[in-house]
Amino acid sequence: PRLRVGLALEGRAPAREGAEIVDTEGQKIGQVTSGGYGPSVGGPVAMGYVDSAFAQQDRMLAILVRGKPLPARIVAMPFTEKHFHRND
Repeated sequence: PRLRVGLALEGRAPAREGAEIVDTEGQKIGQVTSGGYGPSVGGPVAMGYVDSAFAQQDRMLAILVRGKPLPARIVAMPFTEKHFHRND
């Protein structure tokens, strides 16, 4: 089974829908479902599904962007803490 994870990419290039997620050996373990630049976190972020054996927080992976592996780390979602208070 696959699990949805949040990903923080190193560098400035964003990962887009459909990009392959690979392990440190280069084996495909998942796929990006959405991604872009996260102004609140100051860098590119993405979400995707990975094989459950690889879905541990802080695990380093790579995302293939334009054929090049970009380092990425599994992070907790949401990507930022909420800073609002709801008056119910």
